[in-house]
Amino acid sequence: MIVFRYLSRELLVTLSAVSAVLLVIIMSGRFIKYLSQAAQGVLDPGVLFMIMGFRLPGFLELILPLGLFLGILLAYGRLYLDSEMTVLSATGMSHKRLLAYTLAPATLIAVLVAWLSLGLAPQGVAGVARILNEQDALTEFDTLVPGRFQAMRDGSRVTYTEALTEDRSQLSGVFISEKRLRTGSDAKDKKDPGIAVLVAEKGRQEIQADGSRYLILENGYRYDGNPGQADYRAIKYDTYGVLLAKPEVSSEVGEREAIPTRELIGSDDPRHQAELQWRLSIPLLVFIVTLLAVPLAKVNPRQGRFLKLLPAILLYMAYLSLLIAARGQLDKGKIPMELGLWWVHGLFLLIGLGLFLWQPLQLKLASRRAVKEMAHG
Repeated sequence: MIVFRYLSRELLVTLSAVSAVLLVIIMSGRFIKYLSQAAQGVLDPGVLFMIMGFRLPGFLELILPLGLFLGILLAYGRLYLDSEMTVLSATGMSHKRLLAYTLAPATLIAVLVAWLSLGLAPQGVAGVARILNEQDALTEFDTLVPGRFQAMRDGSRVTYTEALTEDRSQLSGVFISEKRLRTGSDAKDKKDPGIAVLVAEKGRQEIQADGSRYLILENGYRYDGNPGQADYRAIKYDTYGVLLAKPEVSSEVGEREAIPTRELIGSDDPRHQAELQWRLSIPLLVFIVTLLAVPLAKVNPRQGRFLKLLPAILLYMAYLSLLIAARGQLDKGKIPMELGLWWVHGLFLLIGLGLFLWQPLQLKLASRRAVKEMAHG
């Protein structure tokens, strides 16, 4: 029991450290992307942390199996390097017992991953979809940030306001630059864009009966012209209306990923069945990568701790990539639903069993050679 607690502690500590690093890397990349969309006025900055919170279960369901795999390699690799595993083997620790001890914390991780994959992750995807749908209803006016230039309509319009009231009803110090088609008689290509610049002392939002929204500017100027040409036209106005377009928010998740697992069970839709098999595959992945990692973690102290780390990672990437590819083929109907993703798990289960059984066999062969050499000597 003492050995079991020691191995479990070493494994879980390493797993936690590796998973935390991977989580920070992945979430930082996604947060930067969402932050860029917020800076462009596509997303409200106030919902960024809500989106990241909803995406967290989806990140963890894929990070934890990889964290467990790397945790076994690093934790057990250190024990082999420090000859602790040699001492344990001398006291009766067999490969089967080591695998049994490792499967105990792996089962805990598999249960956690199953909870994330089957329950929390779909709820998180639904939460993200709900927030993005709410963002789709916003206009440029709703996402403006005082003192910042914000690009709208794929960069065709840039908007700036010096100040904005707390209830977002009034703007002051408004600047809008918008691309337009050239209209000058000397334009060689009518499709070449010109520029229209609007400046105003203040502005407000107005909603029409048809639901369209306009930014009503007051006391300002409009400047029209073509870059590089001295044909600018200035128009002073008392009131000017600018149509507010809705920001285009792109979603990274599909609708079926937000469907609760209970609705997928028994569905006749092949895409729903493929999604269900994928969700069940993630917890199963935990047990198989554990079987792969235990024999791969064994290293010779003379060879170093990281000798097998790169081949092991490549093997894990091949496993996950093959699962993703099989999922895509399953969606297209090119793989029978009965075969599904299970053949991928079966293939790597055989690889894991081969690696696990090869080490004791290798030790027996080495022992026999040593006995023969001693006998002949």
